Amino acid sequence: MKKNGCTGGGRGESPRTPGRAVPVQVSAEITAARPGHEALAVAGSQAEGRTRHEVARLLLEQGPMTAVVVAEQLGISPAAVRRHLDALLADGEAETRDAPRRGPRGRGRPARLFLLTESGRARFGHAYDDLAVSAVRFLAEHAGPEAVRAFAESRVDRLVGPHRAAITGSPDPAHRAEALALALTREGYAASTRQVGGTATTGAAAAVGTQLCQHHCPVAHVAAEFPQLCEAETEAFARLLGTHVQRLATIARGDNACTTHVPAAPAGIPAHPEPDRTTAPAAATPSREQPARIPNGGKPA
Repeated sequence: MKKNGCTGGGRGESPRTPGRAVPVQVSAEITAARPGHEALAVAGSQAEGRTRHEVARLLLEQGPMTAVVVAEQLGISPAAVRRHLDALLADGEAETRDAPRRGPRGRGRPARLFLLTESGRARFGHAYDDLAVSAVRFLAEHAGPEAVRAFAESRVDRLVGPHRAAITGSPDPAHRAEALALALTREGYAASTRQVGGTATTGAAAAVGTQLCQHHCPVAHVAAEFPQLCEAETEAFARLLGTHVQRLATIARGDNACTTHVPAAPAGIPAHPEPDRTTAPAAATPSREQPARIPNGGKPA
């Protein structure tokens, strides 16, 4: 039986370099012979991080800029600046564009200007979450909790509405959950599904089903104060999946993932279609990104 719950993935072992292993005693002697070596390495890494942050801050406040100008502003060598700029480029936190030419076109490549990307600006934080909380708080104070509820329902309907046909195309809640996970992933929720529990013949039918795991929540900061967002989302999931669902964990409450249990339909009884909906289209092909569903968990019948 698989372990219930959503996990963020196991912590893998560090790759090992082929060659002879260093005995523990020899390693200890080497460390003792170089006192403070690890502390110096940590201090150097921290200094590198601070310098890179200062390079990014300068691009944020005064960019776009050339590497030479950044070096002049910070009082460090152009070679050091280029190393940090290359790291920002590799991490997707900076991008380049050609500097505009002034006067006649000369030989050689034009100078490159460096500027931060949206990802790079995010390292300095933003007030989007605070603004969203303030807006919903204002709505609650001036229009009441019912207005917050209506907003939450409208929001989740806009979130899953475009994917409704693909989700409700199958009578099986497990297939619907897979389609819902794919839809949520496309909307930025990094969702996945996993089969949990035993089988209906083991007497553990209540635990049988699928767990829908959302590993990211763009509105977790708002939902922490206004749980109506989570409640409306759970009710929408139940309607789409055609069965009762149970929310087991949420990122808004401090959990690692938003986990929703979707019980398996009893044998021979399809899930009820979503209320007030016409006949759904043909079953959608499950996403290749989802793991294959193996009957009985791969155990012989």
